[in-house]
Amino acid sequence: MNPPTRKEMPRPSRAFDTTTRLRPNDQSLDDQYGEPENYLEISVGMPVICQDKNGQYAEYEIECFTNIPLFKLEHSLVKRRYSDFVWLRKQLTKESERVTLPPLPPKVFFYQSLAKDVLKLRQEKLQIFLQIIAGHPLLQTGSKVLIPFIQDPNFNQDAYEM
Repeated sequence: MNPPTRKEMPRPSRAFDTTTRLRPNDQSLDDQYGEPENYLEISVGMPVICQDKNGQYAEYEIECFTNIPLFKLEHSLVKRRYSDFVWLRKQLTKESERVTLPPLPPKVFFYQSLAKDVLKLRQEKLQIFLQIIAGHPLLQTGSKVLIPFIQDPNFNQDAYEM
């Protein structure tokens, strides 16, 4: 069978013939590529293995860049343990019953908890958790613990127990 000739080829849809191009935005380059009005960037770094009298544990570094007025600092760097994230989620659940919180990564058996692949996966999941809750407007304005947890290097859970 021979390929169809040009005359036999089906015609393309005419719907695109009436489409008009959108005009470029009338903003300046500074407006288009400048700093956004409000931004919030949070990252959870790879953990550092620490030792205390009870044994080893992983400590995660939380770095935050923001210009949201509710946050006291434009840049902060704090360290938190997995158990701190568990405590935070519990407190946020008490404070904001209307907000559905994302899950934390599961707790793992002690002998697995410091394996590099487990730590990497946990770090990624903790970052997603923190980005979701920190970006939630009801939690930003209604929580007494969220912003101090993210920004205060001397954060003490006992000061916020409910």
